[in-house]
Amino acid sequence: MQNLFSSLYLIHIKQLLLDKNYFQNTIILNFEFGGSKMAKQIFINLPVKDLSKSISFFKKLGFKFNPQFTDDKAACMIIGENIYSMLLLEKFFKTFTKKIIADANKTTEVLIAVDAPTRKAVDQMVKKAVEAGGSIYNKPQDHGWMYGHSFADIDGHQWEVLYMVETAMPKE
Repeated sequence: MQNLFSSLYLIHIKQLLLDKNYFQNTIILNFEFGGSKMAKQIFINLPVKDLSKSISFFKKLGFKFNPQFTDDKAACMIIGENIYSMLLLEKFFKTFTKKIIADANKTTEVLIAVDAPTRKAVDQMVKKAVEAGGSIYNKPQDHGWMYGHSFADIDGHQWEVLYMVETAMPKE
């Protein structure tokens, strides 16, 4: 059994290739047990009420979209190299799950954390989010070596924006 797991290096969790080449509900993990390889790609799927308003909101924060994987039901937002968020109209999102979709304005379904190059960039992104119609859901947190601030997008999804100086991290 140990050999089976140690030889396994690529795991695909619930990878679905759907109409118009969408990869939905997909997390692709590429790792070796005990090795150093980590995730190759991450797709965060978020239900949205109004796709065009959500696209507009995130464009105001500086995010770009991949038009190849964007239509009237979904949009592929580029968060970073090989990191994406698929913004899916709620009706379309429901086709991927048998569970009730969480109302992100009432419950926390997920905290999405993204890094920023400076403290100033953290505050700028949160400011842009509020100006674009989002809201602040938590006050800034300053731990010396790490600074973060948080906003909720127009659908209530919670985003953490962080700046870290890893060399200043406390030693255990």
